[in-house]
Amino acid sequence: MAELAHPARALWWLFEPVHALTYFSPEGRAAYEAVGLRGYWRGYFGGRSAPLGPVDAAPVVAAFFNFAPSMVERALPDVWSRATPEAALTARVEGATAALARVLETVKPHLIDRSVELLERAVDGLDCCGRVLAAANAALPRPEGRLARLWQATTVLREHRGDGHVAALVAEGLDGCEALVLRCALDTRREVLQPYRGWTDAEWDDATGRLTGRGWLTADGAVTAEGRSRHRALEAATDLAAARVWDDFHREELDELAAALRPLSTACRAELPQYNPIGLPNGG
Repeated sequence: MAELAHPARALWWLFEPVHALTYFSPEGRAAYEAVGLRGYWRGYFGGRSAPLGPVDAAPVVAAFFNFAPSMVERALPDVWSRATPEAALTARVEGATAALARVLETVKPHLIDRSVELLERAVDGLDCCGRVLAAANAALPRPEGRLARLWQATTVLREHRGDGHVAALVAEGLDGCEALVLRCALDTRREVLQPYRGWTDAEWDDATGRLTGRGWLTADGAVTAEGRSRHRALEAATDLAAARVWDDFHREELDELAAALRPLSTACRAELPQYNPIGLPNGG
């Protein structure tokens, strides 16, 4: 990881595709449909919010942050009339495990085992105070099987980083739509991100206007020097919030984890759409 500035970001870049695979795999969708969550968004909102229990839309709007409230409200609490949180949790692990079994078929087992060992050590050392999604996922029983354990560990760690990222955005005074507008102005396609998060054109344009008023965007929607500077500060704050757990690892262990994760990450990343709402490109 010597070429990367921050271990927390370098490792996130490697383990995020392992978690994210489930959102784009046919195995994940089939598992949700089998328990009654038909349609992509029922599976997504049901599976990702299931660790919180049979919640209404409001806490999920808060925790997921950048989804339009109206989009969340179409899914919750309706999904709980179709499947219990317990069924959704079972489905998400089964779907993720089936997808990983296919995608990682040629990866050497000892790399998976070592990744699980080090990632679970990190999970065991997490402080989840103030991080609702991370805490809810960390409290789940550890599943059976190396692939299920791999997916669960990456899920806890990515939600932990995500909770910290949301805190940084809130501290900067950004709302969910503004955060997406800024990201699209930097390096992501609006036509991909906006519909996946449910914001209307009017809401998007209003958020653009607010960022322009703050001096983060120009009148034609380009990022200003101030906007780039504030975005770098947001990413640095996110890295800092995710960094503490890795302080207990020697640099050699971090390098070993990165080396073990790299072939897993590469295989999973290749399954992602080139343009996707997570902002992770496929390939390399």
